[in-house]
Amino acid sequence: MNDNQLLRYSRHILLPEIGIEGQQRLLDAHVLIIGLGGLGSPAALYLAASGIGRLTLCDHDTVDFSNLQRQIVHRTASVGQPKVVSAQATLREINPEVEYIALPERADAARLLELVSQADVVLDCSDNFATRYAVNRACLTQGTPLVSGAAIQFDGQVSVFDFRHDGVPCYNCVFPEDAASEEMRCATTGVFAPLVGIIGSLQAAETLKLLAGIARGLSGKLLALNALDMRVIRSEIRPDPACRVCNHSPLTQP
Repeated sequence: MNDNQLLRYSRHILLPEIGIEGQQRLLDAHVLIIGLGGLGSPAALYLAASGIGRLTLCDHDTVDFSNLQRQIVHRTASVGQPKVVSAQATLREINPEVEYIALPERADAARLLELVSQADVVLDCSDNFATRYAVNRACLTQGTPLVSGAAIQFDGQVSVFDFRHDGVPCYNCVFPEDAASEEMRCATTGVFAPLVGIIGSLQAAETLKLLAGIARGLSGKLLALNALDMRVIRSEIRPDPACRVCNHSPLTQP
């Protein structure tokens, strides 16, 4: 690290759990963010500020005026722009030292496998089950840690699936694809603006801890938050022997 980096990241370096070595791991890391909406916005802001070496931003959508209530990485002047282009511009103002890769695309299964294989950690900040299941499969196949988040109305959740280790549960163990409930969308049900900030920030925190080598966190756990009464529940997640996704994966075979 040069003198400017030592100054910029000094508050991280002062933490014994991170220090110079941990901050260097962040500088050397590559993180993939799927979705630059309500969750991806705060996650990307904190990861950029923290000095992640390379951030790949993947989202096919454009900025809509209604997004500005909660998607804080975008600006009013960005309406109509691809979200990844808008986010990239904001993030560069915060930390120009980070390498930003903007992908204005909807990644299919093959493309996800390619993108995930290049990343050290993946953040699923999408807003639909189809993408969450696809990202889960790609991360499981590539053995890449997945930090998953979701938020609707006043309810949010965060979980970490560290596929670098054997025998860990996957997203499908918790929310089976064949038993998925009817999907709720912000456009029709609403979402409390600060909630996505909380959940996205938690995703960033878990990502930084994974990269810095801090073991304490939400790996194998589900944190659920109700922002209306600020009730937080943290529960253990166990592999589902009947899971159709990870039960047949080589990662979980004896």
